[in-house]
Amino acid sequence: MNMGMNMTEFQLPTPAPLLGRKAWSVFLLALIIVGVVAPVFNLLVPAGSALHLSDYAIALIGKIMCYAICALAMDLIWGYTGILSLGHGLFFALGGYMMGMYLMRQIGRDGQSQSDLPDFMVFLDWKELPWHWLLSDSFVATLVLVVLVPGVIAAVFGYFAFRSRIKGVYFSIITQAMTFAAMLLFFRNETGFGGNNGFTDFKRILGMPLATPGMRMTLFVLTGLTLLGCFLFARWLVTSKYGRVLQAIRDAESRVMFSGYSPLPYKLSIWVISAVMCAVAGALYVPQVGIINPGEMSAANSIEIAVWAAVGGRATLVGPIVGAFLVNGAKSWLTVTAPEFWLYFLGALFIVVTLYLPNGVVGLIDKFKRKGGAA
Repeated sequence: MNMGMNMTEFQLPTPAPLLGRKAWSVFLLALIIVGVVAPVFNLLVPAGSALHLSDYAIALIGKIMCYAICALAMDLIWGYTGILSLGHGLFFALGGYMMGMYLMRQIGRDGQSQSDLPDFMVFLDWKELPWHWLLSDSFVATLVLVVLVPGVIAAVFGYFAFRSRIKGVYFSIITQAMTFAAMLLFFRNETGFGGNNGFTDFKRILGMPLATPGMRMTLFVLTGLTLLGCFLFARWLVTSKYGRVLQAIRDAESRVMFSGYSPLPYKLSIWVISAVMCAVAGALYVPQVGIINPGEMSAANSIEIAVWAAVGGRATLVGPIVGAFLVNGAKSWLTVTAPEFWLYFLGALFIVVTLYLPNGVVGLIDKFKRKGGAA
């Protein structure tokens, strides 16, 4: 053997920057709009001015930003890992219920029954709080439960599903079945979650009134910052070695296993991360909307999350956020002008995107940019 032979040197690819210069500019612009422009236009600009941002607009945009976090979570699990979940509505609702329990305890004796117990418990003639309500009067414990409860449920479900190598349409079906079963459970009065009415009539958070312009704007800004933070976190994940393994699992899981990687910890961890992101979105959603009920766990809601990701463009991170704003903006307009056509529009939109826009709106924009550059 010739010991003088030059051995081939292998170099690992250099890590990609978190964001490019233009992307950082857009990110900082979004940060300024959420943290400065929107509060000024809502709180300081007079209501009669053309620049005034109404309370309705703030509530609508805040709600859509919660949906955008869910769409971003769906992109991590579907766009980058190839796992289509139709059960993310469950995790969104669980986060909402954890926050709703705290908000119900904050009502105190200001409810209709003037009791320390929530009104629906008085109506059911309950004398004390159920065991799962014991930590609901602590805001810190509530924040922990918002992450812990959906995370544990996702971890247990995902472990058995991924260990059994359930994938494709079969995984989608069992996630939808899990969500439907949970919805039926929460509809029952004896579970202690308010039955079909759920939780509503919230009055305070951290001892401060909810129905004030300042509190509404605080929740709006927190939601916007959470969305931007989740975007940066997701971007960091998908550009790391961990993210490259996820994409390899999406494209050829058998080859990943042949290369010596076990897909189970990667699929399970991204599944739990995605579930927790949805739960955080649900916890931000409830105080802004003022209600949470089992209807949030419906199969249609979980399907809508997938539609937002598909319309905007899977495996882009920006696309699902754009899709959430486009679809829900259209929904807000159509449910007022032509409510009977909304569901037909949603179904037609999903079909058109699937057949003619496989890369979504963001993919279409990139295609036009490439054509313009080539010209």
